[in-house]
Amino acid sequence: MDLWGYLQGRGESLAFLAYQHASLAFQTVLVGTVVAVAVAIAVHRLPLFAALTLTTSRVALTIPSLALLALLIVPFGLGVVPSFIMLAFFAAMPVIGNAIVGLRGVPDTVIESAKGIGLSRSRILLSVSLPIAWPVILTGIRVSTQMVVGVAAIVAYVLGPGLGSLIFNGLSRLGGTNSVEMAVTGTVLIVVIALVFDALLVLLGRLTISKGLS
Repeated sequence: MDLWGYLQGRGESLAFLAYQHASLAFQTVLVGTVVAVAVAIAVHRLPLFAALTLTTSRVALTIPSLALLALLIVPFGLGVVPSFIMLAFFAAMPVIGNAIVGLRGVPDTVIESAKGIGLSRSRILLSVSLPIAWPVILTGIRVSTQMVVGVAAIVAYVLGPGLGSLIFNGLSRLGGTNSVEMAVTGTVLIVVIALVFDALLVLLGRLTISKGLS
């Protein structure tokens, strides 16, 4: 295997594929997180709905990603749209659970104290509940990001963007020229992207989590 020889002269194309992969993962995690937190805010004060949402989010993670992609091809065709919807769906699931747990974990005494000083419900949510729940939510975002960066490789099956095309092209040509190098390069770059994202989220946590909560 001549990995170095394969990489020479392909830096620009590999960088573009890595950018596509990272951009798709970032955007889907962002959208999934916003939706997940909104759902958690809506249900965390309703025990029955909170329990149902938690259970549903955990069961949803067992859905095979390829099966979901296949279902999305019917209304949306091939390409970016089914890839984005599938990844955003899976990105939201870990965050929903953590957001509900984090919001329900805010002590009632803290909420009552905030009400006592005249804060509105929206102010309590934004300035009290969400900051206290943020460490738990961020943990869910980290799990979601690592999962999405890996799962994003399979969108190559529906002509989605990213590094999955390298892996699947390499595997489909096993025994051919540069087939192993293609698969290895795609895999390594995905791991690097996952590590970079996780490091950035750790840094985000250090900058945004109150020292009293860490």
